Amino acid sequence: MRYVHLIFVCTFCLAGPAPRCASARAQSTAAAPDSGQTVDGVAARIEDDILTESEVQELGAFQQLVDGSEKPRTERIRELADQWIVRGEIETAKYPPPSAEDADRAYAQLEAQFSSPEDFTKRCTAAGLTEAAVRRMLVQQLYLSRFLDFRFRPAAQIDEKQLQTYYDNEFAPQLKARNQAVPPLDDVEDTIREVLVQRAINERATQWLDDTRSRLKIDVMSDGAKP
Repeated sequence: MRYVHLIFVCTFCLAGPAPRCASARAQSTAAAPDSGQTVDGVAARIEDDILTESEVQELGAFQQLVDGSEKPRTERIRELADQWIVRGEIETAKYPPPSAEDADRAYAQLEAQFSSPEDFTKRCTAAGLTEAAVRRMLVQQLYLSRFLDFRFRPAAQIDEKQLQTYYDNEFAPQLKARNQAVPPLDDVEDTIREVLVQRAINERATQWLDDTRSRLKIDVMSDGAKP
């Protein structure tokens, strides 16, 4: 299972998808210096909300765990901003979160990508991630991706011509390049249709996010800016 980062890796609170979650946590960590608490940095301001440096760093650690490298800071901030947008829509739609069973399944699937549970734990520790943090980000990833599927799947209609084009230009050539037998289109039609539906969902979601982001006031701060 491959974990995508465009929208689906999130460091915000599980208890509620409201966009104000980041600010609430930032306010709790941005205590006065004589309180003894760490002051978190502001990575970006979105409308009247903020993204914190700790969120950007945690996203990078998760990317390091899953992909072996983290994306540049600006790309991580953009991903977190996209998640902020989607969570606002989730709140409006009152879309239900994943179940505990869904969370366990996602965690097991990620763990299975490593050579052993011990190796997975070691890699998490090296990335500075606790099991709770990994579970939280996986559940948010699942939550956001399911909502986008719910929102955009009805419009992702695939016709016979699209099926044939994909079969002729992508599916069959890939199998032939690996010296594998090419099954008839009828045998793989459902699989190809779902691939194309997912592609259409991603395209529509990306366009929607681009359009929405362009209408928001987003100010990216220099690394380490304080609230």
